[in-house]
Amino acid sequence: MNAKHRQEHWQRAYRAKTEQEVSWYQDSPEPSLALVAGAAVSPASSIIDIGGGTSHLVDHLVQRGYVNVAVLDISSAALAKAQARLGASASVVDWIAADITTWTPTHRYEIWHDRATFHFMVTEGDRIAYLARLRQALAPGGHAIIATFAPDGPEQCSGLPVMRYDPARLADLLGPKFMLVSSERHLHHTPSGAVQPFQFSVFKRCSVKP
Repeated sequence: MNAKHRQEHWQRAYRAKTEQEVSWYQDSPEPSLALVAGAAVSPASSIIDIGGGTSHLVDHLVQRGYVNVAVLDISSAALAKAQARLGASASVVDWIAADITTWTPTHRYEIWHDRATFHFMVTEGDRIAYLARLRQALAPGGHAIIATFAPDGPEQCSGLPVMRYDPARLADLLGPKFMLVSSERHLHHTPSGAVQPFQFSVFKRCSVKP
């Protein structure tokens, strides 16, 4: 799927359903929130939520006083819904409507959070492009939190194929400049009652030697 078709797909997905109807909906964004809070040095830590869409993670981060938060998603419709939900608080967030495979980061972040975007990178080209943006955007010493379907998770989501991972396979893809700090299994219960096994892995980017 090329970038144009990918954007069209997610625009339709977010326009067709309310945020509570999509399978990835969470009222309380765990374990993401705990992992981000654990990696953040201070409320001023720069955080980017990749594929954030209408996720409530940004709401919780703003409520907790984080002041340097960005949300990137390919769907401007999703971002508009999130902005409307936050109201006046939306003004303190950097909203980025972009395809992760073609986005050009303008500065570096201390925390890269991705719940269920990387597993849609099913071609080698898309994976290479995603990882290139991760390396460009994540500061040395920063943390990447990447959640995907686990090996026993669904083979598709939103009508699209996905790649399933365990922490070791993700570590191999990220390479030696990223150290696996922790990983955990999480069972996500969708609004329809289905159970989706996820893995959440936290990586630290090795600092550049002087």
